[in-house]
Amino acid sequence: MGQKPTLQSLASSLGVSRQTISNVLNNPQIVQASTRDRVLAEIRASGYRPSAAARSLRSRRSQVIGLRIRPAVDGINGSVMDAFLHALVECAQRRDHRLLLITASGDEPETTEQGALHTAGAIDGCVLTDTHLDDTRPAALAAAGVPFVAFGRPWQDRPAAHSWIDIDGAAGTRTATEHLLGLGHRRIAFLGWPAGSGVGDDRRAGWRQAMAQSGVTAEDLAAGALDQRTADGVVEGTQAMDWARRAGATAAVCASDSLAVGASTLLRRTTDAETARTAVVGFDDTPVAAALGLSSVRQPVAAAASRVVDLLIDRLTTPETDARPVPVQDLLEPELIPRQFDRRLDPTSP
Repeated sequence: MGQKPTLQSLASSLGVSRQTISNVLNNPQIVQASTRDRVLAEIRASGYRPSAAARSLRSRRSQVIGLRIRPAVDGINGSVMDAFLHALVECAQRRDHRLLLITASGDEPETTEQGALHTAGAIDGCVLTDTHLDDTRPAALAAAGVPFVAFGRPWQDRPAAHSWIDIDGAAGTRTATEHLLGLGHRRIAFLGWPAGSGVGDDRRAGWRQAMAQSGVTAEDLAAGALDQRTADGVVEGTQAMDWARRAGATAAVCASDSLAVGASTLLRRTTDAETARTAVVGFDDTPVAAALGLSSVRQPVAAAASRVVDLLIDRLTTPETDARPVPVQDLLEPELIPRQFDRRLDPTSP
């Protein structure tokens, strides 16, 4: 096995100085294009990787991003954050950064730990997830001087001073409702969480917009009629769909795939197998929804992870002497994944 390539061996092979190679890696804009391309080609061919410790000493940055991971609520909806985490790692690695995962029992312990890691030089910044009403973490991190970007918008009325990327849940449920209206349903229920969750309210809003535009009365859209509010889960979805059926619902848009699985289960008992699957739309397009043949709204989590990483690293690499960039706050459009009924999923089909 050959010797591991070093800065000196690369410099000797290319006939350039060690400083030239260092400039290509750290300040490529000051190197002549032809020289830069030749050095980068040799770096790729040799497999050379600069010393992370040496780079940290020079830049005073760890090139590590902190992230709190949370336990999965159930075996269905946890796959969304799992996909986001994997995408975040891939995007960070492409920009020569790593993730440091932490756990915390609540918001305050999370910001305390991220602040301590930042002070110790273990992380350069962090990513916030699972934003909610009255979220104190952005203010706490800003006060501690920890750079961060959020996956999730702030849910208070006042404007935020930090960058965030989120999914337009209302657009997703509006598209899902229009899909069911196009199939001929007029009494479409929404199975969601109690008011005040932020994410759940956003998803309910899209359903209400589409239903109101179709001519459904405000009385029918009131909580307890077509608007069913419950905790998340398959059993809860079954119970909520039962109440929605009593209000005349023939179909349902759900705030999660867990609720959609429950709703489909109830419809399977009271209608035929085809209606049980085509008359329900979930949210998150989890592997469970795909396996059961349920239509669902897919979140662009890979695109969100890429945007979050780019925004955070851009902030970290902006010289302090430059003006602070204007916060970027953007909603990404989700995609409806409609699925046709597959009779192989119905054991009673001939």
